[in-house]
Amino acid sequence: MARSHFTLAALATAAVADLDVRRAGPHGSIGAGDFDSARLSGSGGEEWIIRVPRTTRAEAQQSADLVAIRALSQGVRSRLSFGVPSYRGQAPIAETRAILYDYLAGEPLVVSEMIAGSGLPSSVGAAIAAIHSLPTSFVTDSGLTSHTPFEAMRSSASVVDRAAATGLLPAALVERWESAIQDSQLWQFQPTVINGSLEASSVLVSGDRISGILGWHELQIADPARDLAWVLGAPNDDSVDAVFDAYAAARGTSERQLRNRATLYHELDLARYLLHGSHTKNTEVVDDAVAMMSRLVDSVQQSDERPLVSGSTEALDVAGVENLLATTERHRSESA
Repeated sequence: MARSHFTLAALATAAVADLDVRRAGPHGSIGAGDFDSARLSGSGGEEWIIRVPRTTRAEAQQSADLVAIRALSQGVRSRLSFGVPSYRGQAPIAETRAILYDYLAGEPLVVSEMIAGSGLPSSVGAAIAAIHSLPTSFVTDSGLTSHTPFEAMRSSASVVDRAAATGLLPAALVERWESAIQDSQLWQFQPTVINGSLEASSVLVSGDRISGILGWHELQIADPARDLAWVLGAPNDDSVDAVFDAYAAARGTSERQLRNRATLYHELDLARYLLHGSHTKNTEVVDDAVAMMSRLVDSVQQSDERPLVSGSTEALDVAGVENLLATTERHRSESA
């Protein structure tokens, strides 16, 4: 049963001594998702968010998020133009704990609204570039994960191999993805600080400005293309171009294969979705994944694009991939 926001408000006062909570209300979908959460207000206009994990997966995620948030010192945060959650306190409840954070203003980004010319795609590109420009030392000093280009390639190959082992992965996608994975030039990149779990719902916007980024539980040093994969779901090529152009301008560099790897990661979400369905023995998810991959094959063949290898100068324009992955997100929410 979902905990009420009044119960969560009481936990907040236990987490922080003398916390003056005057108002409490629900935050997010009540009784849905991995967390019970509430939005709290104080007498001086302060606002907080309190969250309690509902699953062991959510508890592990919350613990990792807390480690990352503590690693993001004030000096590191000063390099960012957007807000990052700040830890305020915690209180035990049952066999887990409630965590209190400062509230970050803004609404979750909706990918379909990321229209070229609106200023939002450029803001997204600049915000991601700011994360990737952070010094790597604070990540390593905090004992967080660091991955090499070889490990990034090997991880992608593992996803393809496991998906192919189900016997349900179309041969055209096996060939396309394996060709990309075997292209050594594609994996020649400099690992950077990345959020690691970046997606539209974790980006908070106010108008055309990025006001905050949530979800830092996979903070690490790895392939910057991972944080850009979800951008391929933007409404059209112009929107995607605007993100990547702003990213390149902000970083003062242009890595030729960045977009190709981002596209590969974006497409591999379908393989992960198939694996999720197979692992949970959910035939509806498996059938859905197979249908989506079939449509992706049609899109790849009809677009007459070259493979995602070093000779390719443009990322695959799969306009339907975001629609396919929207279904993925729906099933992930339902299975949470």
